[in-house]
Amino acid sequence: MKKRLIPFLTAVCVLTVVGSAFAHFMVMYTPEVALHSGSDLDMRVLFTHPAEAGHMMDMGGIEEFYVLTQRGDSKVKKTDLKGYLKDIEWANPHAKAPAFSAMIPKKVVRSMGDYVFVMKPGHYFEKEEGVYMQQITKLILNVGGVPGNWADPVGLPCEIVPLIKPYGLWTGNVFKAQVLSEGKPVAGAEVEVEFMNHMPDLSTNSMPAEGTVEYPHDAFVTQTIYSDANGYIAFGIPKAGWWGFAALGVGPEKEYKGKELGQDAVIWVKAVDMK
Repeated sequence: MKKRLIPFLTAVCVLTVVGSAFAHFMVMYTPEVALHSGSDLDMRVLFTHPAEAGHMMDMGGIEEFYVLTQRGDSKVKKTDLKGYLKDIEWANPHAKAPAFSAMIPKKVVRSMGDYVFVMKPGHYFEKEEGVYMQQITKLILNVGGVPGNWADPVGLPCEIVPLIKPYGLWTGNVFKAQVLSEGKPVAGAEVEVEFMNHMPDLSTNSMPAEGTVEYPHDAFVTQTIYSDANGYIAFGIPKAGWWGFAALGVGPEKEYKGKELGQDAVIWVKAVDMK
């Protein structure tokens, strides 16, 4: 999971595949991100390997959980959501770990516009590598089709800023984004990409054993993009569903409790088939 050093790239991105099939992904999930009207949101936060419904990890709690809302050119409003979090246990076929649920009421998501959900977890210690991990995660939702601040940086220590509406993606669209650290582009950032192959079941707080696709080789489980000299990445989405992007080690904090810290930026997007 450690970031590899490579020469700066001049192309928009270089897409490669990697041998490891065990990418860590912080998951912030609710079934729909393009809503016709305001409604309650049933959300889950967990730390796992979504392409395989694999190993579960204890994220170390949640430090920050909030939403930024905007309709058109109106002022951005920040709403703290930590009060809605509840401790749960998430179960994959062969692993369990602490996770969180959040039933966010309609009063929070009642107006048309964009809703940028942000979650900053605690710190997870990866024993095999002897390092701590922290994945700061974004999920962007829209109500009523009125755009807002979906393409604006949030001001996080590190983040992935979309350049195409993340809640309005067709299958086959190219997802474009910029990787930032302390508001500045990150050249040569290693960005892992995974498909949510095992869809979360909110009624049981689990992922099923059976996935929706079969991988012909481990190299296809986790794919990797390197950002160009200006921090830009691009990825052609081949299948409808949820896709996670994790920029590894791009955050400014490099140490925690005397050990190396990998502070990552994560964003989740959803693509749908055109019918």
